[in-house]
Amino acid sequence: MKFYQYKNCSTCRKAQKFLDSQGAVYELIDIITQPPSEDELNIMLGYQRGELRKLFNTAGLQYRELGIKDRLGDMSIAEAIGLLAINGKLIKRPFLLAKSFGLVGYKQADWESLV
Repeated sequence: MKFYQYKNCSTCRKAQKFLDSQGAVYELIDIITQPPSEDELNIMLGYQRGELRKLFNTAGLQYRELGIKDRLGDMSIAEAIGLLAINGKLIKRPFLLAKSFGLVGYKQADWESLV
């Protein structure tokens, strides 16, 4: 599993603590310095049933500054994925990608059912 996180994110720390408590084996990756690739983002999009908005950190400063909310409806999937792949601050975190599932954000019940 690949666990993309931001070290200053309290939600990411909660998710990491959960993974550790479950004895999960994962690769820890800083989402800001090394965002998921376009391929990984497309895989995650599939796990999110094609709901592109779920991949975005809608509460983030850059999301608001770049006016993504107003632009997202007009963006192609390729354009949105390309934007996410070069700017980890736009991606909803934590971001956990495994071979058979993917999770964005941390809802403990969802993580308990899949990890």
